[in-house]
Amino acid sequence: MRLKNVSVGFALTGSHCTIKETMPQIKKLVDEGANVYPIISTALECTNTRFGNAADWIKQLKEITGKEPINSITGAEPVGPKELVDVMVLAPCTGNTLAKLAIGITDGAVLMATKAHLRNMRPVVIGVSTNDGLGINAKNLGLLLNTKNIFMVPFGQDNPTGKPNSLKAKMNLVLETIEAALIGKQVQPVIVSYST
Repeated sequence: MRLKNVSVGFALTGSHCTIKETMPQIKKLVDEGANVYPIISTALECTNTRFGNAADWIKQLKEITGKEPINSITGAEPVGPKELVDVMVLAPCTGNTLAKLAIGITDGAVLMATKAHLRNMRPVVIGVSTNDGLGINAKNLGLLLNTKNIFMVPFGQDNPTGKPNSLKAKMNLVLETIEAALIGKQVQPVIVSYST
């Protein structure tokens, strides 16, 4: 098992179109021996979309991890002081969450857990999924790419013709990115072709 005895915080944000492909990656981590703590944003917890219902996603998270998702700032704050996890994953990470993390805003469970974890100098893995990654959010992506203990799941333009500013992580590389991050390495290449 590749992640035996590794505790993973897995934070999901409101990139609703990417949740379906992220869930199997969480299952893969559990199958590889990880103890996964799910953390959810308010957008994921409270929003039903054409991509799925919030209650169904939460139920699936509970079934995969065996844990209730952390969904509040007060619930997430102990992640740091208790050194609850070895690595924190934000996937999918929206442009909104990316921007707030880049400038230090804490206004929900995902950001609180991430910042609490970072203060312990432990790795954070980001699986970006945003329509403005090469637009107004490019500067925030650049800041985080150059921030100690932040590691990116390889990403690319998922629709360069229809949405030229959109970036999306290759969620099937979450496990490999975690393994590299745990030894202080960024999996390479970071920018990949996104042909499906």
